[in-house]
Amino acid sequence: MQNDSEEVAMKEARRRERQAGPSIHDTEGLENSDTGIGFCGWLLVGLSLIFTLLTLPFSIWMCIKIVKEYERAIIFRLGRILRGGAKGPGLFFIVPCTDSFINVDMRTITFDIPPQEVLTKDSVTVSVDGVVYYRVQNATLAVANITNADAATRLLAQTTLRNVLGTKNLAEILSDREEIAHSMQSTLDDATDDWGIKVERVEIKDVKLPLQLQRAMAAEAEASREARAKVIAAEGEMNASRALKEASLVIAESPSGLQLRYLQTLNTIAAEKNSTIIFPLPLEMMQAFVKH
Repeated sequence: MQNDSEEVAMKEARRRERQAGPSIHDTEGLENSDTGIGFCGWLLVGLSLIFTLLTLPFSIWMCIKIVKEYERAIIFRLGRILRGGAKGPGLFFIVPCTDSFINVDMRTITFDIPPQEVLTKDSVTVSVDGVVYYRVQNATLAVANITNADAATRLLAQTTLRNVLGTKNLAEILSDREEIAHSMQSTLDDATDDWGIKVERVEIKDVKLPLQLQRAMAAEAEASREARAKVIAAEGEMNASRALKEASLVIAESPSGLQLRYLQTLNTIAAEKNSTIIFPLPLEMMQAFVKH
């Protein structure tokens, strides 16, 4: 338990360090990227600035760029990421001819995991799909460390889904979807941490079983329901028998109670508007005929 907490603390510390500055694999080189362009680089930048000043005010439209509230701009100067990391939101300036930039969307992105054919731990083939919610947490890492962060996250989600479900049996997949989703979210988040991506949520949408297995499970469920119904009916019969036994003991102790029950039965029969009413004779009247 202590090791897990230390590992989580280390991950959070690394994530805060990434958020604090635009670092990639070589942090020092990135921070000094605008000073490492060399003499020729600075010469080209100076010529670009002179050209910009000579062509004012027309060149101002090439220098001014705007990014929206949910975007960040990564500026490259002669191929190197400009010091200071992502720019925005709002207004920023670039040097024409030597600077270029890439806009990164910082909003939460949602995509569906296509249905994946998975062989479970108990050798059952199921088709499972899901949905992933993620966002770019560090725009510089998302541009500098991965070619296409969105496509890479989609492919990784598919393989992670197959790997996680391959360690579960069918009963666990059907009953522990929340645990499986949490395990996938943790795995994806760790894998995409170096890409500047935060996986916020993973959900399992649907689990499709083979038709024969569906029929077998339906037959099993029906048999289980019938067994429970028979048990409930037997328990009802047992309780009714006990109640009748207790009622017979009460009537045996009080002969007037039997007479009241007899009159109540006649009243019930008369209320049903029957055309024929049968009056049962007391057994005492039949005993005289039986003796003769």
